[in-house]
Amino acid sequence: MAIELNKQEVAETAASIRRFFREELEVDLSEMQSGFVLSYFLKEVAPFAYNQGVKDAESFFRARVEELPGTCFEDPLTYWSKKRKP
Repeated sequence: MAIELNKQEVAETAASIRRFFREELEVDLSEMQSGFVLSYFLKEVAPFAYNQGVKDAESFFRARVEELPGTCFEDPLTYWSKKRKP
């Protein structure tokens, strides 16, 4: 599944990339260059994080599903065992 950002997210992320390159690497990037860097990372690197997020969500929900019987189980045929005897 491709990771897509809206226009505002692209602009803010590209600006952050330019700042990172300028302040940490002392390299000035143009808007186009930072857009290329962003596009590259979205295609090549972001899927690793996305896939890990899917695995984490799967593990979380699998654990919750395993808890369902203990959490939601209701004993049947309890009317007579709970009824008061005169």
